[in-house]
Amino acid sequence: MQTRPWLTLAISAFTLLAAPQASFAADAHHPHHEHHGTAPAAGLHLNAGAQWETDAPLRQVMDDINRALARALPAIHGERFGRRDYAALAATVDRKVAYAVEHCRLAPEADEVLHLVIADMLGGAEMMRSKLPAQRHAGAARLHRALQDYGTYFQHPGWQSAAD
Repeated sequence: MQTRPWLTLAISAFTLLAAPQASFAADAHHPHHEHHGTAPAAGLHLNAGAQWETDAPLRQVMDDINRALARALPAIHGERFGRRDYAALAATVDRKVAYAVEHCRLAPEADEVLHLVIADMLGGAEMMRSKLPAQRHAGAARLHRALQDYGTYFQHPGWQSAAD
C-alpha cells in the first residue's frame, strides 16, 4: 500500500461521520447474530471479476487482526468482553493497520479498494472505544464485516474470517 496517512485519516474521519448509526444500533441489538450476509462497504469491487492481489505484509496484518478478533468473539458473544478488552482490541487494529500502511505495496486501484476496508476496520476500532456497551459491540461487528469484505475482495490463500 502506498504511504498516504492523510488519505487514511480522511477516509476514517469520513467513515466515522457518515456511518449510519441506525445500522450499528441494529447490530448491537442482536448480540449473537453472526452478521453473515451484511452488505459490503459502498465502492468495494473486484478486479474485473477477480480478487485483488495482496502482498506478504498485508496478509500478515490481516491474519493478525483476524486472529485477535477470533480470540475475542467467544467473550464478546458471552457478554464477558469489557471496556478495556474492547480498547485493547481497538489498539491492536490501529497498530496493525499503521504497519500495513507503512509496509504493504499494492497496485493503485487495489490500494483504493483496500482503503475502503481499512476505513471500516478503523471505524470499528473507534466505536470499540465508546463508553456505550452497545456501541462497542457494534464496533466489533463492523470490524468483523470488514474482515469478511477483505476475504471477498482480496486474494489471501487459506483466508477464513473469524467465526466463518
